Amino acid sequence: MDSLITAAARALAAGDPLGALNRVALREDPPALALRGIAMAQLADFERARALLRKAGRAFGPKEAVARARCLVAEAEIAFVSRDLGWPEKALDAARAILEQHGDRVNAAHALHLEVRRLLLLGHLDGAERKLASLNPARLPPALQASHHLVLAGIAMRRVQTKAARIALARAARAAQAARIPGLIAEVENAAAVLDAPAARLIAQGQARVLLLADVEALQRSTALIADACRYTVRDPRAEISLGRRPVLFALARTLAEAWPGDVSRDVLVARAFGAKRADESHRARLRVEIGRLRAAVKTLANITATRDGFALKPRRAVEVLVLARPVEERHAAVLAFLADGESWSSSALALALGSSQRNVQRALDTLAASGKVQFFGKGRARRWVTPPLPGFATTLLLPIALAGD
Repeated sequence: MDSLITAAARALAAGDPLGALNRVALREDPPALALRGIAMAQLADFERARALLRKAGRAFGPKEAVARARCLVAEAEIAFVSRDLGWPEKALDAARAILEQHGDRVNAAHALHLEVRRLLLLGHLDGAERKLASLNPARLPPALQASHHLVLAGIAMRRVQTKAARIALARAARAAQAARIPGLIAEVENAAAVLDAPAARLIAQGQARVLLLADVEALQRSTALIADACRYTVRDPRAEISLGRRPVLFALARTLAEAWPGDVSRDVLVARAFGAKRADESHRARLRVEIGRLRAAVKTLANITATRDGFALKPRRAVEVLVLARPVEERHAAVLAFLADGESWSSSALALALGSSQRNVQRALDTLAASGKVQFFGKGRARRWVTPPLPGFATTLLLPIALAGD
């Protein structure tokens, strides 16, 4: 490899894309095309970066399998950053296998981190943890060590383990400082700020207060019956019932939990569960059916009794009932939560992350765009949606789940 290519590669590794471009901007050989593609990706020109990397991959000969695999890994990273979660993971896995086979352990580790971060974004925490366990971060360069500990912190935050998250973030910060890459240092700082941002709201007997992630963790040790509107579950210390795929039942459970120890009228339950402004006999009949289904679903945790005006929730073991809600709530809060990371998302990627249909997500995006809360750029399949991050809004609890409110 000639000296200009070596210098450009070192500049990219140090987070200096302009320095790399100064050395290879006028060259058309495959290594220069690949480095130019990575430099353009660091400058956030993803379309140009993707085109350059594909051109480089085609230009490398059949005997240059490692170089072609590196181009695939770089292209996969661009797909991840631009939130194109439909990028073929089998291609990335094959590229990683080639790199490992030829002894390029650093780039193979980078490919594995991309796989893990994709799983983390999709909420597959167990799979992400299993893959990450195969890596020893001590053998990695500082930049990859920082990435490794960032993923560990992300898993810990989504499991609501604040102590483990802080330890991982401290290690990530030390590694990022050793790497001396400003963008990586900023990423670690942004991740650390999530621990001190509002993560949820606690609603009890009509009163609401904001909780940090540490408060949510402490709440997990509570003896109360909790209707968790972040994960769409109802739980007490002994059991947890998921209602993520049964939005009507969770809407009823939450409404009853918010009113505890009182009851809720049938008209209010109909409005909250079915969106009807006025309840007629068909709504009341449907309400009786859904209350019966809810009673069966949560029978190990609570009983639902009929009162003169409506229904009331009676916990079997807990002495109080609480509701854990998102810090910001509106009809399309789940979509906004993913867009709040500041990255650009395609509607197909959002649908994959949310476990919903692309049509439902597109309707939600159109509604949010009409109210000025999101914007898009590009046309057709290249269209991406963005929004400025919501100030003081932690998204760690907003795990991928079907659009229960839609």
